[in-house]
Amino acid sequence: MQFRHEVKHEISKSDVLILRQRLRAVMKPDRHAADGRYEIRSLYFDNLDDKALSEKLNGVNIREKYRIRLYNRDSSLIHLERKFKHGGLGYKDAAALTPAQAQAIADGEVDWMFKSTDEVILGFYTRIRNEGLRAKVIVDYTREPFVFGPGNVRVTLDYNIRTGLRCTDFLNPACVTVPVKDSPCILEVKWDGYLPDVIRGAVQLDGRGSTAFSKYAACRMYD
Repeated sequence: MQFRHEVKHEISKSDVLILRQRLRAVMKPDRHAADGRYEIRSLYFDNLDDKALSEKLNGVNIREKYRIRLYNRDSSLIHLERKFKHGGLGYKDAAALTPAQAQAIADGEVDWMFKSTDEVILGFYTRIRNEGLRAKVIVDYTREPFVFGPGNVRVTLDYNIRTGLRCTDFLNPACVTVPVKDSPCILEVKWDGYLPDVIRGAVQLDGRGSTAFSKYAACRMYD
């Protein structure tokens, strides 16, 4: 398990304009981004006691969460993701899902999962059965991703955060999302062993401290 350093900063729309120009000068856009960006839709899961939400809000140091994610509404590539957090370090692994499998999970139909040989799917199934995990909220946002080889650095600018309110029908195009009021833009920097000085300088903004902002928590405020 290879953990990576992860740092988030809440930034303004004007900060995005500044950072976009800086990052384009020293980094490459992610090859999966069309015109430098893509739309992300995630379906997050929690138990009846909202354990994941409570741990986030209470600043629990070691956490695990599950989500289903697709990009640009393209259902040909859907992932079930398991994310571990340990302080300022993070680790993510994933399993590919078919549209039918993703829809079944969103609908709470999970008996098929115990036959899987994939560790992520089996781990999720165990959590569902033991803790009662279920779909809680859809989170949509726009992401501009940049990559840099040395240090395996990834910098993202996230904005236009939207919530599906009580709709958790992940693949239903009629499930509209609405803007999260007063949500900030988010700068996120991830790297392996070291962060090169050229990237450290490019993302530096005066008066912008690290943040524990959670898109999931922000979107759950409308429950």
